[in-house]
Amino acid sequence: MALSPTALLHPIWAFGVPIAASLPIGLSMARTLDPPADRAGKGLDVVPTFLCRLMGKRQPAQMSWKQYCIAFLAFNAALFVLTFILLYVQQHLPLNPDGKGSLAALGYKDSAGVQHDGADTGVIFNTVCSFVTNTNLQHYSGEQHLSYFSQLACIVWLMFVTPAAGLCAMLATLRGLRGDGHMGDFYLDLMRSLVFVFLPVAIVIALLLVGSGVPMTLQPAAKATPVDGVAAKMETQTIARGPVAALVAIKQAGTNGGGFFGPNSAHPFENPTPWSNLLSVAAIVVLPMASMVMAGRMLRNNRHAAVLFGVMLTLMLTGTVVAIWAESKPSAATAGLPVAADPNMEGKETRNGPVASATWAAMTSGTSNGSVNSMHDSLNPLAGMVPMAHMMLNVVFSGVGAGFENLFIYVIVAVFLAGLMVGRTPEYLGKKVEAKEVKLAMLVMLIHPLLILAAAGLFAAEPFGTKTVANPGPHGFSEILYEFTSSAANNGSGFEGLGDNTPAWNIACGIVLLLGRFPSLVLPIALAGFLSVKKRVPETSGTLRTDNLTFAGMLLGTVLLVGALSFMPAVVLGPVADHLMALKP
Repeated sequence: MALSPTALLHPIWAFGVPIAASLPIGLSMARTLDPPADRAGKGLDVVPTFLCRLMGKRQPAQMSWKQYCIAFLAFNAALFVLTFILLYVQQHLPLNPDGKGSLAALGYKDSAGVQHDGADTGVIFNTVCSFVTNTNLQHYSGEQHLSYFSQLACIVWLMFVTPAAGLCAMLATLRGLRGDGHMGDFYLDLMRSLVFVFLPVAIVIALLLVGSGVPMTLQPAAKATPVDGVAAKMETQTIARGPVAALVAIKQAGTNGGGFFGPNSAHPFENPTPWSNLLSVAAIVVLPMASMVMAGRMLRNNRHAAVLFGVMLTLMLTGTVVAIWAESKPSAATAGLPVAADPNMEGKETRNGPVASATWAAMTSGTSNGSVNSMHDSLNPLAGMVPMAHMMLNVVFSGVGAGFENLFIYVIVAVFLAGLMVGRTPEYLGKKVEAKEVKLAMLVMLIHPLLILAAAGLFAAEPFGTKTVANPGPHGFSEILYEFTSSAANNGSGFEGLGDNTPAWNIACGIVLLLGRFPSLVLPIALAGFLSVKKRVPETSGTLRTDNLTFAGMLLGTVLLVGALSFMPAVVLGPVADHLMALKP
């Protein structure tokens, strides 16, 4: 059965709405997050300035790149320690009407499938690493294991401050590239990001979600008697609920991902209607898109920002088209059965269907969001390759702020390669790119594939990895590869046929989460700091322009070439081999 034209309207709206909204939001971000010196601390800007004074800071600082990075890392370290303690003692804290115990008491299954109960701080370590890094990879089920206090004071709080910290890294980098002589004040940038971007956007989305039927309550889980309760000898059924709309709004807008419920946005309380589905998928990408508009305004080079935006959009559109095409094919699981050869509906909500599910899969992995409205493990192999490829490239809009940081590294490499081809010292935004900057860019670029491939290779060779997969062969390898790709890209989605709540998985993924997040944000700030102290060179006829289609093609080619050289063998062993095996009669 062919896909209906009505269903194909969904991806058009899913791209059209955030693209249209990104321009006004991006211009507003540039005005409020980077006000000129004569307007700083005046008007609405008095609110974040006042909040900084409450923290003991009287005057905004002009931090060097080193000072900015130290403040960024110190803030995240404090978040880590505080959140770890709160999750460990959640049973003693308020807003726990259902009597949830410590998250450490969750227990785990070993490689032989034996359940181990009792204290295990590995799942807390993994959870804290995940949410501090703006990833929201979940080895637990929120409605079962977290109190309302933990959901709000730990999870939702981190969903606000961690994307704000990523946006701060982008602001610092842009100021360095602009040649301001300083990177700004991390704490003031953080408060401005919360007050002017994430809070208002999340409030608007939350109100719209509540209007769509998403619960927002602090009442305990509801007890209901099923209609057939007597016949089934069932007295009551427990229906989990809580402050769902607040969490869903910021999980989407902050490119956080995760979910209040285990099934994530496939759960009817998180995503009850087609309108909530469209709103959620548009919210996933609107702020990453808007941040690129902000970059153009801050750099005073809108054409260059348009090139970067176009490269990102091309990759996301291509991935979406491939995913929809692949999901329009029947699942291999139905081959030879007396059923209609319809598009793949395995692991999907009937109300979403293959088009909306494939669109979401491509867009949530094109950003570092990771929320899902279908089971990615049930995608056809080539459709499952799309989110994996997006996360491997890690430059398809990615997170708020983090997307620009990641693509900035590829820009430096593309400029360097262009300089080699013409025998000229490469330049970027009027600054010479020399050996020190290129070495640092290559270091950042190599960390990402090293984390993914080394960890996946280890777990694919040892029992603590191989015995946790739900499927043998290429698909089982894909489950392992996807988990570490999602962790390194700070995405958080998964091929959830994987039994990942074990000490080995919790600790390994936690380490990959941390190493995938902080070097990729801190080192670009350092690189921009190196460029900021250099004298601006005048533009000549031989200067490589970075604001035209030629550079767009060069940048796109660099991203694809590096991605293919790094990951092609692993992708062939995973989803490609899985697809070829499905074709066998």
